[in-house]
Amino acid sequence: MQRIYLDYAATTPVLPEVLEAMVPYFSGEFGNASGVYSWSRTARQALDQARDQVAKVLGAQPEEIVFTGGGSESDNLAIKGAAWAYRDRGRHIITSAIEHHAVLEACHWLEGQGFEVTYLPVNGEGLVDPQSVKEALRPDTILVTIMHANNEVGTIQPIAEIGEIVRDTKAVFHTDAVQTAGVLDINVDHLNVDLLTLSGHKLYGPKGVGALYVRKGTRLVPMIHGGGHERRRRAGTENVPGIVGLARALEITHSERESENARLQALRDKLISGLSAIPYTRVNGSLAQRLPNNVNVCFEFIEGESLLLTLDMRGVAASSGSACTSGSLEPSHVLLAMGLPHEIAHGSLRLTLGRGTTEADVDYVLGEIPQIVERLRAMSPLYRG
Repeated sequence: MQRIYLDYAATTPVLPEVLEAMVPYFSGEFGNASGVYSWSRTARQALDQARDQVAKVLGAQPEEIVFTGGGSESDNLAIKGAAWAYRDRGRHIITSAIEHHAVLEACHWLEGQGFEVTYLPVNGEGLVDPQSVKEALRPDTILVTIMHANNEVGTIQPIAEIGEIVRDTKAVFHTDAVQTAGVLDINVDHLNVDLLTLSGHKLYGPKGVGALYVRKGTRLVPMIHGGGHERRRRAGTENVPGIVGLARALEITHSERESENARLQALRDKLISGLSAIPYTRVNGSLAQRLPNNVNVCFEFIEGESLLLTLDMRGVAASSGSACTSGSLEPSHVLLAMGLPHEIAHGSLRLTLGRGTTEADVDYVLGEIPQIVERLRAMSPLYRG
């Protein structure tokens, strides 16, 4: 049976070169980077090199990079840490209605702590209007957090333009770049951001490791207390193999992104074109401002879960949205925020491509999905084809 993986937005396999870089630090060079003897010095040198590698891709200084346990932790540290650090200035936060749950839930938690959050709407393509950010800013706004690109529909936000607006205020600007690291330019000065989130397993690195860029002069209250690790911004013995892997993965994907993006975009467009030929199909997200590997569609008159299960039986791994909500029966909050009615949002399918995706994979999927959709619609009492 075919085995085709089309859920690279959920997670990616570790590249062989990344694994090779990590292996020595699991057993041979296992020292705690906080010690003073040779084993520790070797681990510390590996951390320093990884910090340099990440900083170089971001156009940042090494001391501005904080290593964490993943993207969700980085988001929480950025949002809660900045909110608590600047609460003497105000308690107003701005975000969008389509953020990842790591951002939305952090904001919901802060609301319970006396902060006020404005959730900006998006248009039908999932785009945040920079003017709406400008209009939402208040004298007591301390933080703006808008994702670089949406993990479900692939829409790329005008982060640099929003950053220009926020720069003229006293607010701190954070972006979740988990989906764009290794895919788009994430130079922090080009994006005009103060805080930026990365995750290892989204860019062919290991799970359980992330990074947060913190612009020099930006204050954060740490969320994990203990030792003085990461310049007292994140306590806990550093995950040296994971950090080495994250840095190597970012370095590789960043250096090869232009050629890989061109390849993936051609496959993406072929998929979108083929799926759009199916009657009663809607492509979700912006076609112009879109990640090169993202396809998100809704098929009317069917349930997305039935489609996913049938695809799985035919050897295709896909999703209906964020992997963090895969057990939910509720339609995507992103699609609802974009104005789709519940009954259409329930029929969503996300296909995300990656380094292992071939044209033969795309051809196979385009041969299977029309048959599956037709069969499922034939069982629907709502469909009169």
